[in-house]
Amino acid sequence: MVPDCLAFSNAPDYHRRLSWSNATRLEARVARWDREDTATIPQWFWDSIDVESRKDTVEIDDCDVFYQEWGDSSKPGVLLIHGMNAHSRWWDFIAPLLLDRFHVGAMDLTGMGDSDYRYSYDAETYAQEIVGVCDAIGFDSDVTVVGHSFGGVMATKAMDLYQDRFGALVLVDSGIRHPDEPIPDRPQMGGDRAKAYPNRETAEARFRLYPPQPCANEFVLQYIAKQSVMRVDGGGWAWKFDEDLPSTLKGGERYPEEYAGLSLPVGIIYGSDSELFSKETLDYMRSLIPVDVEVCAIEDAQHHVFLDQPLEFAHELGDMIIRLRAH
Repeated sequence: MVPDCLAFSNAPDYHRRLSWSNATRLEARVARWDREDTATIPQWFWDSIDVESRKDTVEIDDCDVFYQEWGDSSKPGVLLIHGMNAHSRWWDFIAPLLLDRFHVGAMDLTGMGDSDYRYSYDAETYAQEIVGVCDAIGFDSDVTVVGHSFGGVMATKAMDLYQDRFGALVLVDSGIRHPDEPIPDRPQMGGDRAKAYPNRETAEARFRLYPPQPCANEFVLQYIAKQSVMRVDGGGWAWKFDEDLPSTLKGGERYPEEYAGLSLPVGIIYGSDSELFSKETLDYMRSLIPVDVEVCAIEDAQHHVFLDQPLEFAHELGDMIIRLRAH
């Protein structure tokens, strides 16, 4: 969330940019944190987050879009896109697991993470950001875009607008419900979270997944929480997302024709226990998408699939991308 005391630069009226002289960016990488239970954290996780990424920004429509890049540029490209109010650091422990086969990038959509904020947001601009990051990293037109939740929705819209720019699409617990399928009743995003917290520890302790769900991998949640807060001018710590994003977003609705227009290879990975992705959703999407769809259900996983089962997710995602590229 953006606290009231945060200062903004004198940018043009059509966009709003964070003044990072007044809001200190956190260090790009968090080493092993001082917790009594760190001995229970598996070694693969330490090995993954110890892999350094290359970090940069690209300017899209007067705003800086932050991205990370891992691996060998001679390998096939994969771009990872986060969900609503998340950011590229959610992929820090997943991207390195893919490097034996792929050149991997991850981005922060504007209004989230370390990308700039705008006065308002729209799907077409998000599509331009996705293309812009692919161009900046040097991904060819055979790049596979992997989008979780809201990121999958924006990736689908990008495919619709720039059909020749991408090679394949993988939707992670992301799709469109059948019109007759009821929407689960869940609390509003935000809850009782304050706009600013007195210290980093208090802010991290308030980190919650949305939609609400348990996650057995507490170390994953701790790591993401550490990447999700920033120090703000005037004192205190705040979440790294624009609280005005949902109310100013235009074109965020999901339209059947966008899925019906997908002509490139498509894969779907979802949590078998997800409340946001049901069998009815899967059947409806298969009826819309005109190409054969690769599907994988991750057992004992909910909406945040790659937090619940990170190793299985990375393995299944890598295999799925290889199969999609063979189409």
